Amino acid sequence: MYQSLKEWIGRRILRYLNTPSRRYAPFFAPPIDILRRSLQPGDILLIEGNTRLSAVIKFLTQSTWSHAALYVGDTGKATKTNGEQDVLLEAFSEAGVLLSPLSKYTQFNTRICRPIGLTGKERKKIIDYALARVGMQYDNKQILDLARYLFPYPPVPVFLRRRLLAIGSGDPTRAICSTLIAEAFASVHYPILPENVEDAGYGIAPFVQSETDHIRKHGLYTPRDFDISPYFAVIKPVIINKFNYHTLEWSPKKMSPIKKVSMRRSKIRRKHVRAKSATT
Repeated sequence: MYQSLKEWIGRRILRYLNTPSRRYAPFFAPPIDILRRSLQPGDILLIEGNTRLSAVIKFLTQSTWSHAALYVGDTGKATKTNGEQDVLLEAFSEAGVLLSPLSKYTQFNTRICRPIGLTGKERKKIIDYALARVGMQYDNKQILDLARYLFPYPPVPVFLRRRLLAIGSGDPTRAICSTLIAEAFASVHYPILPENVEDAGYGIAPFVQSETDHIRKHGLYTPRDFDISPYFAVIKPVIINKFNYHTLEWSPKKMSPIKKVSMRRSKIRRKHVRAKSATT
């Protein structure tokens, strides 16, 4: 009875958190064909989500990105959704680990983060590690893990916000954070964050070193970590697809209010003159 109640409460919380915001609009979402041509297997696609949960993650991590997906490409055994190849591997608290089509994020701001220096064999190992976990479900009975996301702007200092994601450290935490992707890269010993930021060559706040150590120790990676990582290149789809600013078509220049009034008066005057000429 108690377990059933916990599951019911967990489902209700997840349903609430996964409700999309009606006010979301992408600043610029590249055409899906350009995005598809820009991606390579092993790339990470960061997404600016539009749900209540996305708003919480973006606030706590002080980042634009609330979700991360691994681009696995055409593996030869991937499924299809509405006739489209499923090429993204994702982890969700409610649905678990699954494959999705690229068109799912057509209307979202996205960013491609590409690991540098990987061999083809290493990329395959990363993808195989992630694919082996497709279908894995998460335990959503950890109410404490879920309930903290009901408060979108908790009154906590900046240096404690990331730690708030770690409350409970149960399955919902691991699903919401980018732990699965980080684990896949760890399988080939590819780093996400620097091992020792003290050797960066410039001043580092003490809590930054502490935060980095805490993230690595508990595996609580978030989409922001791939964005700021020194080991992932940021790929701009429009730029790498032979962008040429000379081919841009600019909108007509807007007239000043004074010029608009002047033109309107001239039209009225001409109309009045034509009407007067017609009567004489």
